[in-house]
Amino acid sequence: MKGPPESLWAALPLGRGVELLARDPNGLAALSKPAGILSHPNAAGDEARSLLRALYRMDGEFYEWPGNRLWLLNRLDSATSGVILVAADAALAETIRVQFKRKQVRKIYQALVFGRPRKESELWRDRLTVKKKGGRIRAEAGFIPAESRMTVVRSGTAVTLLRLEPQTGRSHQLRVQCANRGLPIVGDQTYGNFKRNREFARAAGTKRMFLHSLETSFDYEFEGKTFHFSAKAPLPPEFEAAANQIHRGGAENAEE
Repeated sequence: MKGPPESLWAALPLGRGVELLARDPNGLAALSKPAGILSHPNAAGDEARSLLRALYRMDGEFYEWPGNRLWLLNRLDSATSGVILVAADAALAETIRVQFKRKQVRKIYQALVFGRPRKESELWRDRLTVKKKGGRIRAEAGFIPAESRMTVVRSGTAVTLLRLEPQTGRSHQLRVQCANRGLPIVGDQTYGNFKRNREFARAAGTKRMFLHSLETSFDYEFEGKTFHFSAKAPLPPEFEAAANQIHRGGAENAEE
């Protein structure tokens, strides 16, 4: 199969701060989404703060602009930054979506959380249910299995940087699993600690949620051949800056 023309990638209508991280000859690509940018527009007028500044077709799950289409393969909460996948071919998009359904895509996140885990590494197992009310998603205790591998990257006086590898793909899974263990993600406005978030924001000078999709990798078969794809979105500088601010004593009282 002949891949998409170079002109497609050269003229991508990227949203504010969005970057092209990697692409392969078949038309699979990874973009880096900043915090605050939508994976796709949800209502009229959302295009200006979405992954691409283009029309989004909900029925086909693709972006469209004159002469081009780009299929969205996964989603990140608007407050989460990092790797998000797209494809320039419908058949390829379906192939990769099957990989996600079969849990054959490796995803690595990093999160800055309040507190410290009791163990340096642990497999978190929970049962969740996801509800949608008033256009908002909320995850809570339920019956659907949710698993993630947690590893401590670096501990501070008030916060810890975690590496999180979800084994399942439930909505808000990592956010809820952290919160359930007394390790709310810094800046999480739904499941987090609001008092600590305010104190942290004053000390660090930023209000973002500190969850980042760091790396995605997998093998896939397409048109009789096997391909490997991987992409990494470097940890945003505000993660390091925020952690350093806390270490200097800007918000020790966040531990109280």
